[in-house]
Amino acid sequence: MSVALVAGAADRRILDERGGSRAMTWIMAIMLLLTVLAAATGLGMVNAAAALDRQLAGRLTVQVVDADPAKRDRDTAAVMAALAQMPAVKRATPVDRGRLTELLRPWLGDASSDADVPLPSLIDVDMSVPSEESAARVAAGVRAVAPSARVDAQSRWLSPVADFMRTMIAAALALVLLMAAATSAAVLLAVRAGLETHRDTIAILHILGSTDVQVARLFQRRIALDTVVGGAIGTVAAMIATWAITRQMAGMGSGLLSGAVLGQRDWLLLAALPIVFALVATIAARIAVLRRLRLVQ
Repeated sequence: MSVALVAGAADRRILDERGGSRAMTWIMAIMLLLTVLAAATGLGMVNAAAALDRQLAGRLTVQVVDADPAKRDRDTAAVMAALAQMPAVKRATPVDRGRLTELLRPWLGDASSDADVPLPSLIDVDMSVPSEESAARVAAGVRAVAPSARVDAQSRWLSPVADFMRTMIAAALALVLLMAAATSAAVLLAVRAGLETHRDTIAILHILGSTDVQVARLFQRRIALDTVVGGAIGTVAAMIATWAITRQMAGMGSGLLSGAVLGQRDWLLLAALPIVFALVATIAARIAVLRRLRLVQ
């Protein structure tokens, strides 16, 4: 099958649609604008999810809970000493009480800084070799010296965030596929309208000896040109908007948002979308024309 993406001067004269062609170009521009924005959102979520996994892989939080401050401090010191002796632990860092107070202030108000409020001691633990077996050994060692201590994987706390990211990735992929289907539908409608508009021209071409394949090639070149031109316009506009948004997210200082910034590979994938859509539109146009012409004959 011969697929050409550039319409020649003769093709444009035979299928001169003027306003209709311009309308098709802008339809494709809008389609690609929305598709690229959806794809950029999906790629950003993929990057953010990967960054979150890297940050939380092998990280544990140890809570030493006890109403007696003296006993809590002794248990905390014992846990720190035990963690320092464990080969699976890369680093153990106690959370400053002032930082913990600030984290609890939105829920407890000024009571979070009251000395009578029994705040737990928190210890952030980085594993040298992240694994469930290593985490289980660390938890067992911590409880051996401080039975009241609790060991939690930080990934469990943020599992709702990870689930939301996966949902957003699936939604973005579904939207890209829907836009591809909508583009094919728009091409089918444009082809049918073009066949009706150029019925007499097509009849003359058949009389002159043109085959259905040659007639289909005229339409697919016209559709391909409209898709490439419109797709380039929509893609450039979407990429500019995406660049502005990602630049703003990178400057917020949030680790999660910074992880959603697109890389070079992501930009190349977005730039390839107009070509992919042009191929889809061209193939859809060829199939639609050949089917229609066979039905008419």
